[in-house]
Amino acid sequence: MSMSLDGYVADLDDGVTEVFDWYFNSGDVEFHGGGANPMTFKVSGPSAEHLRLLWPELGAVLTGRRTFDKAQGWGGNHAWGPAFVLTHNIPAGWPRPNSTVHFVTDGLESAVKQAKAAAGAKSVGVHGADTIQQLLNAGLLDEISVDIAAVLLGSGIRLFDHLTGTPAVLGNATVVAGVGVTHLRYPVRRA
Repeated sequence: MSMSLDGYVADLDDGVTEVFDWYFNSGDVEFHGGGANPMTFKVSGPSAEHLRLLWPELGAVLTGRRTFDKAQGWGGNHAWGPAFVLTHNIPAGWPRPNSTVHFVTDGLESAVKQAKAAAGAKSVGVHGADTIQQLLNAGLLDEISVDIAAVLLGSGIRLFDHLTGTPAVLGNATVVAGVGVTHLRYPVRRA
């Protein structure tokens, strides 16, 4: 997840331009994301190295419906592999032929199980503040990987807004300082 320094993943209108700007305007190094609809990012050297190490670890993604809607379903194929969308209702026109987007309507645990099975030996990436909060609250998140963008939004959608069972103790961070962003990875400790 990309987040502003003051903890927001999107502004009040669900806009994410400021927190994702580092992907496109922070350097001269091109990083090519995989998937059926690959994107090319222009990042700093340290950010490119961070992405080069992170990207191959991922075998599937778990996300919420709002993120799916905002991303317009990633064109039917997420760059990290099969996408599992937590939702109460499957949107009209889905599922689509040749799409790797799957909708899970029977709960968080089922979504985690399906995403892990699809990822195999790789990790499951997670998108969306609400989904991340649910996973943390259920004790189902192993690591927090967050890219802190050099911006203060002041308001919007917070990444860690509705947590229960806090304080949550995290392990020592891995830190990579990029241009316009700091990449943090924290292991989540079990109680």
